[in-house]
Amino acid sequence: MPHMHLDTARITWLHTPTLNVRSAARRIGVLLFDGFWLLGPGTVVEMFQTANELSGARAGEEPPYEIQFLSIDGGSVASSSSARIWTDRIDTRYGSGFDVLFIAGGYGAHEAALDERLLAWLRSVQTRTRAIETIGEGRLVLAAAGPVEPDDLQLNRYLGSATIDAARSAANDRNDCARSALMFIKRDLGAELARNVADRVMPGMAATWVPLPAEGGTLSVAEKIRSAARWMEANCDRPVSVADAAQVAAMSERNFLRRFKHEMQVTPSDYLLQVRLRIACNFLTETELPVDKIARRSGTGNGDRLAKIFRKRMALSPTEYRARSRVATEA
Repeated sequence: MPHMHLDTARITWLHTPTLNVRSAARRIGVLLFDGFWLLGPGTVVEMFQTANELSGARAGEEPPYEIQFLSIDGGSVASSSSARIWTDRIDTRYGSGFDVLFIAGGYGAHEAALDERLLAWLRSVQTRTRAIETIGEGRLVLAAAGPVEPDDLQLNRYLGSATIDAARSAANDRNDCARSALMFIKRDLGAELARNVADRVMPGMAATWVPLPAEGGTLSVAEKIRSAARWMEANCDRPVSVADAAQVAAMSERNFLRRFKHEMQVTPSDYLLQVRLRIACNFLTETELPVDKIARRSGTGNGDRLAKIFRKRMALSPTEYRARSRVATEA
């Protein structure tokens, strides 16, 4: 029986303490189960890993993405082709959710959709996850976990639709996975790097999937929005208004709000809150700073307001989050 073991140390960049806690990696989760389809998740990981390699992160800096294979019990998980992937167990370490969570496809999705432990975990993290992407039959698992509010979660626009043809070629499936990953890479790191990733992983597809910037060297609307988003991240520890961000994008406030929601799938205020929450989580995990000071450094004001945000978004207090993250790290 073929056996392939992928050591997570080679494809996963675990979050380690650094002086610059604000530069937190975006967390990408890939949920697997016995009988999953291997090519889709493999393509996703290759895309984000290549983005990390091409991002130009200096020694001691975190790459843009932290990538993790997950399963209900952890350990070795057999794909539909009997190749095996090593996974981490879903537990409290992932209670804060993900920037993107991919759910694998394959015949094993039918049984996974009946696993109450898996579904309970998925329900608990989906409201704290920015986007969920289903690969093929992975849509069955997400559907079994129950609906989510459309304003709370960006659902995949490419994968897992009800009209997927089971006989669709593996090549098309791989293209869909690659295109979906590139959508996020382009959003986070810009069109040029996304094109380089596409050229490296799927030569010949970059021109189709990641169009060049507007002619004449001017920035496209999407590039202006991403530039404003990066500015918001860099300045999230001080008061940031929509008017300020709109000025960075050289747009009116009304147009900026509309364009930002279309490009980033969240409002500017929600995006800024997600950035601040991620920074606060890192401070809680990696430092001994009091909650009030963390609130000020993450731009959330004071400890009371940060506690309200945590209870609303994560159903626990900052102190409880710190305790759980420490226990998970020591386990």
